[in-house]
Amino acid sequence: MDLFNTMKTYFKSLVLAGACVLSASPVQAQAEPVKKLTLTILSVDISGFRAEPQQMGNLVRTELEKLDTFDVMDRYDVAYMVDKNKLNINNCYGKLCLTEIGEVIRSDKMLSGTVELYPKSVIYTLRLIDVKTKTVEKTTVMEFLNLPDELQAFTNVIVRSMFNRPVDKALLDKLTQRNGFDNAINNPKKERLRLDGPRLGFVAYTGNTAHILQSDKTVGGFEAFPLMFQFGYQFEKQYLNEGKIQALFEFLPMITGVDQGYFIPSFTLLHGLRSNVNGWEFALGPTVNLSPKAHGYYDQGNVWHRESDWTNDPAHEGVKNPFAIRERLDSRGDYALQSGFVLAFGRTFRSGKLNLPVNVYVIPGREGFRAGASLGFNAKNK
Repeated sequence: MDLFNTMKTYFKSLVLAGACVLSASPVQAQAEPVKKLTLTILSVDISGFRAEPQQMGNLVRTELEKLDTFDVMDRYDVAYMVDKNKLNINNCYGKLCLTEIGEVIRSDKMLSGTVELYPKSVIYTLRLIDVKTKTVEKTTVMEFLNLPDELQAFTNVIVRSMFNRPVDKALLDKLTQRNGFDNAINNPKKERLRLDGPRLGFVAYTGNTAHILQSDKTVGGFEAFPLMFQFGYQFEKQYLNEGKIQALFEFLPMITGVDQGYFIPSFTLLHGLRSNVNGWEFALGPTVNLSPKAHGYYDQGNVWHRESDWTNDPAHEGVKNPFAIRERLDSRGDYALQSGFVLAFGRTFRSGKLNLPVNVYVIPGREGFRAGASLGFNAKNK
């Protein structure tokens, strides 16, 4: 009986000890963080810029710390270790020099590189060196546009690319695409991409306006086809050009109808938004043109007469005109301003430095709407 009680007590002790070990294991494993590899940056060789190699090294170090991939040695710790071990780090950018210093300061990885400015581009190179194997583990080379003020953006892009982190495609295009749509990054302190230039196109008239244009001149018509050629010039002023969008005002003086012997001047003021990514554009605003108008009336047969036709007819002497007087487009009338509102859409196509804006528009109206299309061209302004 004593033997049985002794074995029972011993078994309970074993179970309790096992439970304690199992319950303690996750806590113990959880308490031990994963150790990161140490990485050290001394400096980055740079030529053609105002920045110093040490400043470039600090810039790369900052972008690396954002990734939280390595245990990046602080620049003050680097300075301390260099001074303590009396190391000469001047012009230390090669594999042999970096691995020797890495062994002294006990760093797992060393990172260095070069930034070189050329007339039309910036060549940025980064090299990751494994100290233990004394080999270049990875090299990343990127070519950017000649944008001296965008060193930090260059560094952000190349560091993220080197360590397979997602890169903002819109930012990458602005920094690397020579013939991309202009914006405040890839064309700094210079004239932005503008679409000032000639415009050629046509306008189609509908409704009662089309009927008047085709009518005989004896009844106030124009004996014209309701599809007329237009030409003019677009001036524009951009007041916002950031990110993917630019906002602008557009001024368009135009001449219509010269193909049919008419001279119809117009002026349009548009407020628009244009995409820096693909060139799509939307704009709206008022338009005014000079056209001949007359006061008159429609009789019971829906025939148009000028107001003077009633008063000058002896048969109507002393008789008040029973028909409503209105103003209408009339080739026999006097020129007057006519206003409207334009809704326009378009897209700019590019061929090298040549810009080809294509636009369509519509102008609603009580007598019928107008719709048209235009094509322009210009070269990239600098």
